[in-house]
Amino acid sequence: MYDVDATARDAFERDGFVVLESAIDRDTLAMLREECDGFVERTDRWLEARGKDTHSITHRGRRYFIANRHRESARMPGFLFGDLMRTLSTAFLGPTVYLFHEQWVVKGAERGMRFAWHQDSGYVRFQDPDNRHAPYLTCWCALDDMTRENGTISVLSQARTGSRNTVFPHRREAGTNDLVGYDGDEPGQLIEAPAGSIAVFWSTTLHKSGANATDRPRRAYLPQYSREPIRRADGSVWSLAIPFVRDGELVYEPSGEATAATLG
Repeated sequence: MYDVDATARDAFERDGFVVLESAIDRDTLAMLREECDGFVERTDRWLEARGKDTHSITHRGRRYFIANRHRESARMPGFLFGDLMRTLSTAFLGPTVYLFHEQWVVKGAERGMRFAWHQDSGYVRFQDPDNRHAPYLTCWCALDDMTRENGTISVLSQARTGSRNTVFPHRREAGTNDLVGYDGDEPGQLIEAPAGSIAVFWSTTLHKSGANATDRPRRAYLPQYSREPIRRADGSVWSLAIPFVRDGELVYEPSGEATAATLG
């Protein structure tokens, strides 16, 4: 079983992120790649059927954000609610964990678009300005070797930005529909890591990604977990609120997903 050691915990506490190299085993990595490619194909068909090249921040052939589709896969719940994600989420969040959100992020070969500096919480706050949720956890799973050339992420240490409990104002960028939360000169730390690695960071940690200039897609999968259901300012549940671990014990029930949003 994968172990999150004290060095990783200390780095996360200091910087708001840590990279866990080669955390995903070979068979699981192959499964995630197959699932990812299948969802990209479905998204292309959906866009083509509607005569569209852009939907929100997805741009056909260039950049994909495909969210909350795990119920359409027989294999994805086993990863989202499996031993590895249980170990990681409880190591950084504590003994009670909910699945908040999950998405594929893919940059197309040769013309995969960059993505602007932002906080994941910035997207929640932008759509729901009065929202005051606690930071949640992003597990950015690298399905390919991540390099500067294929558009890996860069991350800004929270020790430098002071962003641990702060959601900065975000503005929408014309042309891409990206939200931009930082315009400064800090370059951040470029995350170059082998496939199967996981960059874990708070939803308040600033990060961006470059363009993909290689001849292969750049694929990542992002499960996001919270300590409690994240609710809109009006009290309704934002995205998902699926119980995963409670007081250190596994409580995920596939048959209970339909009512999970009402729990907690």
